[in-house]
Amino acid sequence: MDLKRNKDRLKKLKSIEKAISYRFRNKSLLNQALTHKSYANERSQSCSGDNERLEFLGDSVLGIVISNVLYNDYPDKDEGVLTKYKSQLVSGTTLGRIAKELRIGEYLLLGKGEEASGGKKHASNLLCALEALIGAIYLDGDLKSAARFIKRIYDPELLLVKEGKGTRDYKSVLQQIALRRFKTIPSYRIISEIGPDHKKHFIVEAVMTGKRFGIGSGPNKKTAEQAAAKEAISAIEAAGDSF
Repeated sequence: MDLKRNKDRLKKLKSIEKAISYRFRNKSLLNQALTHKSYANERSQSCSGDNERLEFLGDSVLGIVISNVLYNDYPDKDEGVLTKYKSQLVSGTTLGRIAKELRIGEYLLLGKGEEASGGKKHASNLLCALEALIGAIYLDGDLKSAARFIKRIYDPELLLVKEGKGTRDYKSVLQQIALRRFKTIPSYRIISEIGPDHKKHFIVEAVMTGKRFGIGSGPNKKTAEQAAAKEAISAIEAAGDSF
């Protein structure tokens, strides 16, 4: 895409720059971060035209920045606790939520089929684009630029960790509720695995009495099961005695 000639696209890119409080020197990097593989394939572009390579890079940058923040903020916590905090912060659920808040879907370039299927709202597309955006900022600026962006968008999530929220063992809580209310225990089933091989995301459902109560996603089965259990608990609490 020739961005110099595409004024509408440039306008879109300037809009997201304002939303993320970062101005790119190289607008092509920003555009690539927001280009889904389906869009690139329709235009016979090479892998350098979509955002998967940037996503790969951004995933690593996010990991080192979050690890550094946790290491410095929690000098009294051991490796196990820090790993649990990090897992929460870089989970697909958290990334997807942040991407939605930034309204990244509005700026994605998708293939016709992917867009028709609601791809601008698919969690996998949003979180992959967010990681690609982090990778693009790292390349356009430096690690400090990427770290400032990550810390800014992660402020609410880091606060939850400091307050001791969001790290609850939802599977254990759901099991207690299920035994009390339904005289059974929950089971978890993988619905699908999405994303490239280097960054798999699992979609898992929480089932009780033959009915789906919750669905969740994450970079591994355990995180996805916790997300599904959390949603199931919310559904049960919202329904009250109607079950």
